[in-house]
Amino acid sequence: MIVTAGTPASHAVKKATTTVPLVMVAVGDPVASSLVPSLARPAGNITGLTSMGDELEGKRLELLRELIPTLSHVAALTNSANASLKKATEVMQAVAAALHIKVLLLDIRSADQLDAALEVIAQNRPAALLVPGDRVFLTNRARIVQFASQRRMPSMHAYRELVEAGGLISFGPSYAGMHRRAAWYVDRILKGTKPGDLPVEGPTTFELVINGRTAKALGLTIAPSLLLRATQVIE
Repeated sequence: MIVTAGTPASHAVKKATTTVPLVMVAVGDPVASSLVPSLARPAGNITGLTSMGDELEGKRLELLRELIPTLSHVAALTNSANASLKKATEVMQAVAAALHIKVLLLDIRSADQLDAALEVIAQNRPAALLVPGDRVFLTNRARIVQFASQRRMPSMHAYRELVEAGGLISFGPSYAGMHRRAAWYVDRILKGTKPGDLPVEGPTTFELVINGRTAKALGLTIAPSLLLRATQVIE
């Protein structure tokens, strides 16, 4: 059996085998990205848990506007090598248009492209940074958070780990919860259930994490409405 985290890794395993059971964790939309034909009946050797992140990028932008009511220009990272981010980016851009927010979109497919993209952001001086769910950004979180801190740029993230590293705010499903739930899939499959007979599950718990220290350093006052909805405020 193979357990993967994220859409690119799941696609790599799908290309490599159609027989070894695959439990995928925290993938985007597995139907839209052609990992499975259906959530209810994934069929074949694949099942697992999806973050269903397409709509979340728009929600994160809305939360940024709630945090910064005057927000009109934001830099957003994406990764065209990650199939799940294509629709998510389109949704985010539609929300931005509705909110009259200009988006500077940077495509970063690998870590060696990160510094050049950050330099473009520095030159354009947007008011905030939007970082979606992608392993390139998670792995390079220290560099991204350091850049935002140096530029005094509020940042919205998909992963709480970037907020724990000093980013301002994150919103997304409980990835730790999804990984714990993956153990149930592994157990069922090892006991004889076919992966394709186990429905792909969506997230049941979402987390809003705010770094209070970062907010103070940026001179931002977090609205009470956000604080009341926060899962955790790091002080």
